[in-house]
Amino acid sequence: MEETTSTVIVQADEMQDCFSNILIKLGFTESNAKQCAEIFTANSVDGVYTHGVNRFPRFARYVRDGYVKANAVPSLQSKFGGIEQWDGNMGAGPLNGVHATDNAMRLATEYGIGCVALSNTNHWMRAGYYGWRAAKKGFVFIGWTNTIANMPAWGATDARLGNNPLVMAMPYNYEAIVLDMAMSQYSLGAMEQVAMRNEMLPVNAGFDKDGKLTNDPSAILATRRLIPTGYWKGAGLSLVLDLLSVILSNGLSTQEISKIPVEYGLSQVFIAIDLSKLGNHSSMAAAIENIIADYHRSIPDGGSQKITYPGERVMQSRKKNLANGIPVMKKVWDLITTLQTDTSVLDRVPYI
Repeated sequence: MEETTSTVIVQADEMQDCFSNILIKLGFTESNAKQCAEIFTANSVDGVYTHGVNRFPRFARYVRDGYVKANAVPSLQSKFGGIEQWDGNMGAGPLNGVHATDNAMRLATEYGIGCVALSNTNHWMRAGYYGWRAAKKGFVFIGWTNTIANMPAWGATDARLGNNPLVMAMPYNYEAIVLDMAMSQYSLGAMEQVAMRNEMLPVNAGFDKDGKLTNDPSAILATRRLIPTGYWKGAGLSLVLDLLSVILSNGLSTQEISKIPVEYGLSQVFIAIDLSKLGNHSSMAAAIENIIADYHRSIPDGGSQKITYPGERVMQSRKKNLANGIPVMKKVWDLITTLQTDTSVLDRVPYI
């Protein structure tokens, strides 16, 4: 492990072992700890530190304090054809997410399209993980989750909407095209990371206490007045995603989750489509290749480099981090390594 000014470099296997050891200490079985640790590490390897290594201490506090049930397993509530409703029983969000994704693919293999709706689950960390998992196995994947209220409707001042992340993914050249986005201009995790570095966001992303647009992440985190992506369009999409997650899963809404002291009991939807069942399956790769080739011919503006499709930079980060190690803020890694012997330090980790 090599240290720089404020960053340490951690190899993926070291990170995964560290996570796994902590989770076992917190009550996970060895197999559950290993799978959960793999997901946090994979998110970090892919450069999504906000929902990987940076988020791990908060996840650990949820486990220690009982909001995440370490070894709970989902239970089937109802099914009809290619759609199933599951209760997550407050288990670990990443483990429930993998279970739901794999069952959606199972249903899609049988019916062409499969939908698993999940209630009473926890933060799934990075939406894109499930998109990559399904797309690399040949499926189109669409998934979303609701959250605690952390974003106002467009034109409002109080938070009534979640920033409800959405993922859409499809296979491409043995890898995938994966769109992973929150309904806010920046996710809370992204703003927290920039704030930890005492930096400003590239563009305005919310309002400060005086109601002025700002790119100061700390000011936006203080007010929870995030800008919806696409303004009124993102706000509308957030509302619809919440509605669909509730009616499909029979779970809690953003409104109901927001009455709970911490964010848990979420509702999520996982949809998989088996492309091999479609008549044009043999021509899909060429069609996608033509579209991406044209997209890559976009003329960059003066400050841009190559125009990339969703997921392309993730693959670049993955290659770099696997070869060179994962860059982690030193204060974050110091906290995580301390957890191996002293979980009391979690008291200073905020819930939200």
